Amino acid sequence: MSALQTQVVIIGGGPSGLLLSQLLHRKGISSIVLERQTRSHVMGRIRAGVLEHGFVNLMREAGCGRRMDREGEVHAGFCIAHQGQLNRIDLASRTGGETVMVYGQTEVTRDLYQARDAMGGVVIHTAQNVQLHALNDARPFVTWELDGVSQRAECDFIVGADGFHGVSRKSIPADVLKEYEKIYPFGWLGVLSETAPVSDELIYARHERGFALCSLRSPVLSRYYIQVPSTDQAKDWSDKAFWAELKRRLPADVAAALQTGPSIEKSIAPLRSFVAEPMRYGNLFLAGDAAHIVPPTGAKGLNLAASDIHYLYHGLLEYYVKGSCAGLDAYSEKALARVWKAERFSWWMTNLLHSSPDGSETDLRLQSAELDYLFSSDAAQASMAENYVGLPY
Repeated sequence: MSALQTQVVIIGGGPSGLLLSQLLHRKGISSIVLERQTRSHVMGRIRAGVLEHGFVNLMREAGCGRRMDREGEVHAGFCIAHQGQLNRIDLASRTGGETVMVYGQTEVTRDLYQARDAMGGVVIHTAQNVQLHALNDARPFVTWELDGVSQRAECDFIVGADGFHGVSRKSIPADVLKEYEKIYPFGWLGVLSETAPVSDELIYARHERGFALCSLRSPVLSRYYIQVPSTDQAKDWSDKAFWAELKRRLPADVAAALQTGPSIEKSIAPLRSFVAEPMRYGNLFLAGDAAHIVPPTGAKGLNLAASDIHYLYHGLLEYYVKGSCAGLDAYSEKALARVWKAERFSWWMTNLLHSSPDGSETDLRLQSAELDYLFSSDAAQASMAENYVGLPY
């Protein structure tokens, strides 16, 4: 079996793996992307839709921002509903003009695939039984099976961007890896519908019956969520029951304006906080969900993956252009510092807006006091806005 030769092998063909491959290719650094699923499966994932300004700039740097800039929606604020009232957090005025972009992960992935195709990038799908070898050697390698035939690629570095259940993190010895995890006793039931959004900006709702979120993907495509017990399944909820419960949790005027329709996708996402340390072992580097998971409340999952890619890209560029290992050696520490800040923000926002099944009257009063303080304090709103648009890389 002859081995393929490349500089970087990237495990995982989601947006973070594709983005890194695209950025490296534009600088003359070769890579191979291995993906366990088919392209159509990857393209069918319905995930995040709020992009930090740092992610937006990375897409532009990768030459993939044209359609995003044309079709994405720039949001300069969002609303929090509490006690029947809407309170707006003005992102732009609180951050010196920074905003977020509403543009679905499916569209990001499509743009990246098209860019990889245009440059002749190597993306291998349905790669099975992927295994990582010789991670502490100067020339590690990866093996996999494609259509029952064994394959091998030798490289300088391996990037594990293969998600929480992928092989990359599991390839780090247990006595090296330390994991931190918090499981929340509720999930998000999400519905995608071909209806006009109820608001031009996102609405986060805190209600005694549970959290709700009104989001959007386009002027004719809406994404809505409600908090449900972690034991619920999507099949337990009819469209009629979902819309009725969502309306209960929204201010009356918002509920009255809500357009309902058949769901074209319905799923429940569990909520967890998870971090693995370190994010480097030998010549293996973890990125995205392979290293960390955040509850979706703060819209940080995809954006954290992008910040990992930023640090990795610049570290690899420094290595291949300047012959310096400084960026790669600092990668884990630098990435984790930003990860933990995003974990803190997501945890805080989750606790602020969700109803805990074990919550007491005291907890509810403290939540209300926290929201009252947020709405009355310029400093508190500035802090929230700074975190929401994305801390600097």
